[in-house]
Amino acid sequence: MMTTDTETILAGVRQWAHENEVEVDALEESQIAVVLPGEKKLKTTVSISVSARTVQLQAFVIRHPDENAEEFNRWLLIKNLKPGPVSFGIDTLGDVYLGANVPRERLLNELDSLLGAILATADSSFNELLLIGFLTGMKKEWAWRISRGESTRNLAAFEDVLSGEDNEFLVGSEADGGEARS
Repeated sequence: MMTTDTETILAGVRQWAHENEVEVDALEESQIAVVLPGEKKLKTTVSISVSARTVQLQAFVIRHPDENAEEFNRWLLIKNLKPGPVSFGIDTLGDVYLGANVPRERLLNELDSLLGAILATADSSFNELLLIGFLTGMKKEWAWRISRGESTRNLAAFEDVLSGEDNEFLVGSEADGGEARS
């Protein structure tokens, strides 16, 4: 009976994915993944694991920070105080995930809102987490791209932070025409 229930749940997830035109991938007998398109975080893959009593949804958000780990983790903890169906967590490497648990009999009724909450949280958090944990690397990449005449489109959302005088990796005070220091 549990196999049938699990199969029904996974079939419901596949149907939801088909109706919403998102990628779906079966991972194991009791696990499936959906790939949700975002705006700031271009895609969020959500793993959905069915167990005896609950279903766990988990999505990778961002890898561990290169800098400002204390501020980065503090930000995550503050966000976890906000009530909602999803919460942040980190793995042993410090990589950031979003998670939610729901009783298995409620998953299909709540699937749309749970996946929506995961996507909205991952997407709305992504740029802020990048600025806290990866600013130096982003400044270096911006300066490198400017010095080589490369596109900065992937960093356009951060142009005002990366192109200013406070980017110590740029020669000159402006991004246009500035060269990276060696």
